[in-house]
Amino acid sequence: MPNTHDAASNKALILSFYEEVWNKGNVAFAHQVFAEDYQRHDLRPTQALPGPSGQEKVASDFRQAFPDIHYRIDLAIAEDDLVCLRWTATGTMMGDWANVKATGKKLEYSGVNIFRFKNGKVVEIWNHRDDLGVAQQMGAPVYAGATGR
Repeated sequence: MPNTHDAASNKALILSFYEEVWNKGNVAFAHQVFAEDYQRHDLRPTQALPGPSGQEKVASDFRQAFPDIHYRIDLAIAEDDLVCLRWTATGTMMGDWANVKATGKKLEYSGVNIFRFKNGKVVEIWNHRDDLGVAQQMGAPVYAGATGR
């Protein structure tokens, strides 16, 4: 089946994804965006579930920890089957996340996501965010090298 969606349509769908899922909390919208064989590539210590249900769970879990999360799109570029976004997120840590108990702290961090489309849906994402900055702002221990004795 040929890809009937152009770069502009793909970009519009990703912008809608950020608005619906991340900013409004409509996590079920992920099923309109992600293919069943969608794969997530990122630096997380665990493997996300595949497909749109996996993306829905990632968003749902994150929004439980940061219920007021808001993503601002700083840059959006689309070409062929790829969409690339640079974003800045803000939110308050009201629930546990990444083995850190809720702190009530407001966080701000940025990242870049690259989405690959096939037949009008996302089949891959490469997720790069400032995890060190997130950990520091949450108050999580950060280990950079050997400890001195």
